Amino acid sequence: MPVAEYPAEFEFDVLLKDGRSIHFRPIRPEDAPREREFIHRVGPESSYFRFFHVKTDLSPEELRHFTTLDYEDRMAFIALDGEKMVAVGRYDVLHDKSTEDTKVAEVAFLVEDAYQGRGIGAYLLQHLTVYARLKDITEFEAFVLADNRAMLRLFRDSGYRLTRQLEEGVYSVEFPIEYSLEAREAEWEHEKRGVTASLMPILYPASVAVIGASRDDHAIGGRLFRNLLIEGFQGPLYPVHPEASFVHSVKAYPSVEELPGPVDLAFVVVPAPAVPEVVEACGRQGIRGIVVISAGFGELGGEGLEVERRLVATARRYGMRLIGPNCMGVLNTDPAVRLDGQFGPTYPPTGTVAMASQSGALGLALLEQSAELHIGLSTFVSLGNRADISPNDLLLYWEDDPATDVVVLYVESFGNPRRFGRIARRVSRTKPIVAVKAGSSTVGARAAASHTGSLAGLDVAVDALFRQAGVIRSRTLHELFDVTALLASQPLPRGRRVAVLSNAGGPAILAVDALEGLDLHLPELSADLQARLGEFLPPTAGTANPVDMIASAGADQYRGCLSLLLESDEVDAVIVIFTPTDREGRHGVATAIGEAIEANPSEKPVLGVFMGSTPNTADLTGGTVRVPLYTFPESAAHALAAAVRYHEWRSRPEGEYVRHDDVDRAAAESIVRRALASMGPDGGWLGSADLERLLGLYGIPTAGDVVVTSADEAVAAAAGLDGPAVLKVVAPGVHKSDVGGVVLGVEGDDAVAEAFDRVIASVPDADAAIVQRHVPDGHEVIVGMTEDPQFGPLIVFGLGGIFVELMQDVSFRINPLTDLDAAEMVSEVKAHRLLTGYRGGAGGDLEALQDLLLRVSSLVEHHPEIAEIDLNPVKVRPPGEGAVVVDARLRLQRVPGFLSPSRKDVPGRML
Repeated sequence: MPVAEYPAEFEFDVLLKDGRSIHFRPIRPEDAPREREFIHRVGPESSYFRFFHVKTDLSPEELRHFTTLDYEDRMAFIALDGEKMVAVGRYDVLHDKSTEDTKVAEVAFLVEDAYQGRGIGAYLLQHLTVYARLKDITEFEAFVLADNRAMLRLFRDSGYRLTRQLEEGVYSVEFPIEYSLEAREAEWEHEKRGVTASLMPILYPASVAVIGASRDDHAIGGRLFRNLLIEGFQGPLYPVHPEASFVHSVKAYPSVEELPGPVDLAFVVVPAPAVPEVVEACGRQGIRGIVVISAGFGELGGEGLEVERRLVATARRYGMRLIGPNCMGVLNTDPAVRLDGQFGPTYPPTGTVAMASQSGALGLALLEQSAELHIGLSTFVSLGNRADISPNDLLLYWEDDPATDVVVLYVESFGNPRRFGRIARRVSRTKPIVAVKAGSSTVGARAAASHTGSLAGLDVAVDALFRQAGVIRSRTLHELFDVTALLASQPLPRGRRVAVLSNAGGPAILAVDALEGLDLHLPELSADLQARLGEFLPPTAGTANPVDMIASAGADQYRGCLSLLLESDEVDAVIVIFTPTDREGRHGVATAIGEAIEANPSEKPVLGVFMGSTPNTADLTGGTVRVPLYTFPESAAHALAAAVRYHEWRSRPEGEYVRHDDVDRAAAESIVRRALASMGPDGGWLGSADLERLLGLYGIPTAGDVVVTSADEAVAAAAGLDGPAVLKVVAPGVHKSDVGGVVLGVEGDDAVAEAFDRVIASVPDADAAIVQRHVPDGHEVIVGMTEDPQFGPLIVFGLGGIFVELMQDVSFRINPLTDLDAAEMVSEVKAHRLLTGYRGGAGGDLEALQDLLLRVSSLVEHHPEIAEIDLNPVKVRPPGEGAVVVDARLRLQRVPGFLSPSRKDVPGRML
């Protein structure tokens, strides 16, 4: 078998259980000396478990066999610590056990003794399975000695469904490597352990060095060092200064090499040209984490970006993690560490909100605003250029952080949106994520030749990503803090029923208008509850909802009425509005609200609107109750609506990725490769005949296209149809209906021949047409896909036919889709009412439509060369009669190597 091209896409660093990194890559022939030295170092027990006898050396033939692969039927990954090979995992396809439907490979692993127990074996297995699936391998087999408990545990914990047979002290372990929920969970848990361990020296350091500490409080190094001192960092603090003996009365050291003890975390605040040497020195000194405050790297592009990459390479070579460069620092308010490692003037109160900002300037503003609004933080990280540590890493850390209940993000770009979506979707199940995504203007939109492409843009992709992951998107920083204040202090609303309690009619009406506009409901309160509310209020008060207590209402009325609303099962949340009528009333009403909440604990959130006051999260009744306070009713309504939507997302099922057993992936791959071979370097549109076959291989029903090049051929093709025909000109990249290139409902030989001539004449130089059966009834929708440069494939669904761009009634999701994604896409467009039988009209086959979406999702996931799909129109026929693609276009592009951007979300990979 010919040797495939070296798969450079599978060369990367991963994080181990202890937080240190190691380099993974496919083995190469020049690794023979490394492999031999590796075998020499492996202990006798490990060697026995691998080879079933102790092997202390390899012959030249064995070395050649182990290091020379075809990267198809034989594959091996090695783990490198620096230049030293410390582990290997490999598979060989067993042709005698493979069939037409299954392809079986035998796997084996060997890890050097000193590196065992750090998760290397699990990563080798994960990456071998990812690679093997791309090569259509369906099953792994391994032979394991009964005493090799570590290897048996590795297979057991992988999440794959194992079958084991014991014969003469050897287990035969077999398992399919199809990606399953259990395997996914095992990979995620393994990844999270490594990331969390790697961040502990940065967020919970036992000792800190500031390289570039200054005695000048106006310098960044001086401000940062002073902050660490003032807030009382709970460990040894080492200033590094080439000349000063002391910095702020703390003994200083002239260089990293002369630090007197071990250091977990180093802040680097030196001129950019000196940073590479400092980072190298930190690595030699055994420092675990570095925060590079210095600017002048990737943000400048060119040489700066190259230097930044070298910084990361140095950090990984020494097993360090790096934040920045070009950042403002990190902080942790936990009293056990009290790390104020940033150069801004504000240290926020301790709380349960974790915050990350890609912008340093915005980070300073976020800290200041948090302090002003009394929103307490657990940790804060300024990410800067995100050269190494990203929001994805922080999400993994915060997922199990007991000090964090809410996550707040300000991001300008995603290093790996697919990984972000995967991690955020899991974290959002237990902790809300509130995010502001900058850079979402029309610059992200682009022209495209298909309907699908013209509808997509950067902001559409961001919305789709956040919606799927349960992330609460805020359009402004003001909105971000409004939502965060609620989530950090109140329980989630269990439903959409809201009560408004107010001492003024005008603000109450504003609240009602805002709530109803956000699809929240104000139920009329029961007669019994209204009567009980009336006991606290004068006869002129309104009790139906909103509860208008009128201007004379004071603390007693607020306390009594709020208590009744909290006790009631008629509402899910309460907005309390206070318009001051005298100078002394505010404090008394605030105290009364707190007392009512304290006396009536419930799962209902309470939001306060104190008209004309500065919004904050107020301490009521001596600090035992915290209530978010807003200046205007609309702000409270928007914050509450965001919390309601998040609770509904969290309460829904997760959804499953559907596998279709009738898909012929291998045959489809052959069509794609053959078509690309005939195209230019930029790819092109797939021919009609190939497209018809490709869709058929994925079980996607079509109207049965037949390509013809003459009127006689058209007549013959139409004669084979059961009923009228449709003729369309073959003109890739052209909207056929716009130029008169479509004729519907044609019957009879003469009519077919005339229709052929007409559609051919509609496009200059056209020489072929398509004949297909006429699908007369059904709702017209569009199903498509376009490749976003940052987010990968976007799937679109909406009202189709000639109205798609006019109405733009569409829904987007990032691929791949779950069954729940497909159902939601269909239900959230306005055209859904037509599909369910609007005003007595005929409905559509929703089940078939959702299945079509999932089949398109599989097609896109399996073939990264697909750049664009446009199925428009799709005729959704009456219930039980299916959905039929009437017109289709598909564009291919060349993908370097065989690993697509959409598949680069490899477990544990540091990106």
